[in-house]
Amino acid sequence: MTVRVSRTFEFDVPGEQIWTFIADPAKRASAISVVDSYEIHDENRATWQVKLPIPLLNSTVAVETEDLIREPPTRVKFEGRSRALRVTGEHTITETDGGCQLRNEFVVDGQLPGVERFFKRNLDAELDNLEAALRAEIS
Repeated sequence: MTVRVSRTFEFDVPGEQIWTFIADPAKRASAISVVDSYEIHDENRATWQVKLPIPLLNSTVAVETEDLIREPPTRVKFEGRSRALRVTGEHTITETDGGCQLRNEFVVDGQLPGVERFFKRNLDAELDNLEAALRAEIS
């Protein structure tokens, strides 16, 4: 089973301010509650140490992330791979009359039992965390 969540946020700021956040792999990782720690390798690659509260994982799992598409200042798509899961995330910024919209889509494919169930219950809340981090950044 694949878990997919999409959500669009509206902001009263120019898209460049949102781009600064979503193009930064450290800021994206920091907004995700299950990312215990991370190491940035360069502007396109990072390793996330992900801690999932499921029975088969008693420690963190290294998720190697890489930006697959970077189209400044409007779009970034990344992929993360590990033995436990594969995740893709895409963020697209569209200018509006009063600011911008940020469309977010995340897809998680679990490789171990319980991973997809966890994200089915919690992925929407992770988007809440992303929105809160973005709003804190621009205020």
